[in-house]
Amino acid sequence: MVPFQVRSRDITIIQGEAVKIKSVDVGYYRIPLPVALSDSSHGYIKDFELVTVAIESDNGLQGVGYTYTAGYGGRAIASLLKDDLVPLLLGEESTAIESLWEKMWWRLHYVGRGGAAVFAIAAVDIALWDMKSKMAELPLWKFLGGKEPCVKAYAGGVDLQFSIEQLLDQTEQFMACGFNALKMKVGRDSLSEDISRVAQVRDCIGPEMTLMVDANMGWTVDQAIRASRALSEFGIYWLEEPIIPDDFLGHARIQQGGSLPLAAGENLHSIYEFNHLMSAGGVTFPEPDVATVGGITVWLKVAHLAESHNLEVTSHGVHDLHVHLLAAVPNASFLEIHAFGLDSYMETPLKLEGGLAVAPDCPGHGVHFNWDALEACRTV
Repeated sequence: MVPFQVRSRDITIIQGEAVKIKSVDVGYYRIPLPVALSDSSHGYIKDFELVTVAIESDNGLQGVGYTYTAGYGGRAIASLLKDDLVPLLLGEESTAIESLWEKMWWRLHYVGRGGAAVFAIAAVDIALWDMKSKMAELPLWKFLGGKEPCVKAYAGGVDLQFSIEQLLDQTEQFMACGFNALKMKVGRDSLSEDISRVAQVRDCIGPEMTLMVDANMGWTVDQAIRASRALSEFGIYWLEEPIIPDDFLGHARIQQGGSLPLAAGENLHSIYEFNHLMSAGGVTFPEPDVATVGGITVWLKVAHLAESHNLEVTSHGVHDLHVHLLAAVPNASFLEIHAFGLDSYMETPLKLEGGLAVAPDCPGHGVHFNWDALEACRTV
């Protein structure tokens, strides 16, 4: 059979020919935040780390992936990539993504079945999917089977230690930007403080706007149940991460004894952990983070697992990537527009129209970094 050709910009791709990985470049950056953010587990956050992976194939096509941290551990991720994964990837077939994921997983399995190892794998996996969808000359959301590029979006505040004046000012800014949903932090020193702050935000946004709350693992099971019952009068859409992520049965107790549905999963790093959480009945909105769960390959598996449990899947962080993934699955809930934004370092930030996030229509995931701007933040 005569192979046919697909033209991607100035690159000719022969269908059926193996496209090999020629080079892998790793970048490590510390990104300053315009204002210090705060939650109940990380304290004050003044900057975050960004680790990038740029993969070039032997036909000249490039895919870009990235992951991030809350300020610590990024150097370890970059080291794992440079020392352990790059040598494994060079010369491999770039389109064999599932096979490459397994190779990376088993290469790092002994030293980390989660954490930094999975963050590193995620950055590579995202770059490979970016490259593969560019080969097909399709935006990632469409390449993955999506029909429409628009998904519901909410503004994710990281604001636990904000004064009430700062909190309400942020809320008004979110509404001015066109958001129809927002999330605020809870987990202050007393439940009465949380109740007062949530009540004031609800008064500010009115009864119709969607409101979520996030405790960032700050409570015990019993505290979470009490908070869930107390906050239910304010029309809370979900209570996020009330306790430590590993207590799957504890999540189930909160779902059963509390009054609010739970969102959880941003600190789970494998399909197996999500399976335990869902099987225990400990979550209503599973929340995988593509940059920390092992990449697009695993994120999609979690979304399909959630569908089998009749659950809607949401997202955490890296909204410029998650907009594609939520647009591609039938059980999508809200997209989080996270405070760790990279708009200042991107050529084209994510569009928001009428409370909906709109995925780019260009080939790949459409995240085009301004590398010159990032250079000022480079660490290694």
